[in-house]
Amino acid sequence: MPNPVSSFLALILVACAVAAAPAAAQQQMPPKKVGVVELKRENVPRIVTLPGRAVAVQRVGIRPRVSGTVTEILYREGTTLEAGDPMFRIDDTTYQAALASAEADVSAATAAQSQARLAYERADRLVGQGLSQAELESRKADLERATAQLKAAEAALDVARAELGWTTVRSPIAGVASVATVSIGDLVSAAQADALATVIQLDPIDVDMYEPSTRILRVVDDIEAGLLDVHDTLSASLTLENGRSYDFEGELLSPGFTVSMSTGAVDRRFRFDNPDHLLLPGMFVRGSMEIGTMNAILVSQSAATRDRSGQLTAWVLEDGKAAQRKLVETGTYQNQWIVVEGVRAGDQLIVDGFQNLRVGMDVVPVAVEYDAAGVIREQSADAGSSQPPSQSE
Repeated sequence: MPNPVSSFLALILVACAVAAAPAAAQQQMPPKKVGVVELKRENVPRIVTLPGRAVAVQRVGIRPRVSGTVTEILYREGTTLEAGDPMFRIDDTTYQAALASAEADVSAATAAQSQARLAYERADRLVGQGLSQAELESRKADLERATAQLKAAEAALDVARAELGWTTVRSPIAGVASVATVSIGDLVSAAQADALATVIQLDPIDVDMYEPSTRILRVVDDIEAGLLDVHDTLSASLTLENGRSYDFEGELLSPGFTVSMSTGAVDRRFRFDNPDHLLLPGMFVRGSMEIGTMNAILVSQSAATRDRSGQLTAWVLEDGKAAQRKLVETGTYQNQWIVVEGVRAGDQLIVDGFQNLRVGMDVVPVAVEYDAAGVIREQSADAGSSQPPSQSE
């Protein structure tokens, strides 16, 4: 009969052997393969992306300068007008009469001045020959009074002509006209609050871009530290709301000199050509502004992660083992972090297979590269071809 104690000990030994088998197998697993790229320093454009909004260069509310009834609307809504194009006509009957009256007043004042001049000249010849000096001075005063009355009449004539001209309401700027807010027969008054229409200049058009003041201070720090070489002139490109790139670059009009108390941002204004009227006032856009270049290391965003505190980290190869580095970045360029601290030129950055890595873990590096589409591919011995990397173990 088998010994119970011996049987129990045998079962324990079998169980221990079974439990030790996976551990032994795990210890015998080969090091994990990881894809690495060699880091290098290069001159990188410093590009900032800013939210923006289109603003009309000029926007004018059309208001009458004289009172009267609208008799004609002389433009088509939505059409482009040149400066001076007629838009409305106001009944000019009373202004025609006022002009005729002013012309008559000028004629009468001219005749009075001529008569006063002749009287003065006659008195000047006869002074001392039966005409006293006092009478000469009186004739001179009459001439000056007549001259002043003529000037007043001519000024009134200029006003009458101007008011008659104002009965045709013209656009003061070139731009696109809105729908008229009045109809034929409506009574309008001089300097009324409500506009008859609006004319907006769309080409060129301005775009306000809003940059946080903290970012501006960061740029200043980089310049003072010698990290950033600023361009002499600044230009900007746009991305529209549908993701389409705008065809024209804009030039800086105003760098902004105040910080908004509500947003903490500085308003920078750029001007863009807009021949097709693709940009409209009030439209939101995304602007990209290249402010200079800096010598830095580019680290793919897919190869770096942030922890809960926001610290950016990446894995590198050190003596055949995985090591984690803390990175200091100063923006992005083409889906890559612009890194100024944390890695050095020549470091082997782990870009593939870094999931589940632990510090000090043995790894086997496989040289890889990014293709034009941003896909990681294993470097081939033949420089003219590349293959996808083998699956990491």
